[in-house]
Amino acid sequence: MENITHSAGEYTKALAHAKESGGSALAGSSAAEINRLLIDSERKLTTPQGMPGRPGYHHELYAPGEYTGYEAKAIPAVREAMEQKHWKQAEDGIARVSKLLNDEAALISAAAEKLTAAK
Repeated sequence: MENITHSAGEYTKALAHAKESGGSALAGSSAAEINRLLIDSERKLTTPQGMPGRPGYHHELYAPGEYTGYEAKAIPAVREAMEQKHWKQAEDGIARVSKLLNDEAALISAAAEKLTAAK
C-alpha cells in the first residue's frame, strides 16, 4: 500500500505543476497518452478469470460478497477465503492482489513521469 501512496503523491505533485503552467502540458498527445495510462490503471485491477466462485466479477479490490448478496467487500477473494478458513486460497489471493497493487503503483508513477515531462 505504501507504493500506491507514494506514486499517488508523485502524480498529485506532477498534476499540480502541470496546472501551474496554465495547463498547457495537459493538452495534445501527452494528455492522450497520460489518459490512456490512467484508464489502464483501473483495468489493471481486474483479472480475466474473475473472482473465485464468481467468474463474472473481475475487480480484485471490490466486488459484491459471495455470501452477502450485493453488499460490497474490499479485496473479496482474500477476505472471503479467510472467512471460510481457506488459507491456501487466501494466500494465493494476497499474492495476486499484492502484484496488482505493485503494478498499479508503477503505472501511476509512469503517468506522473509522463506528466512531468509534458511541455
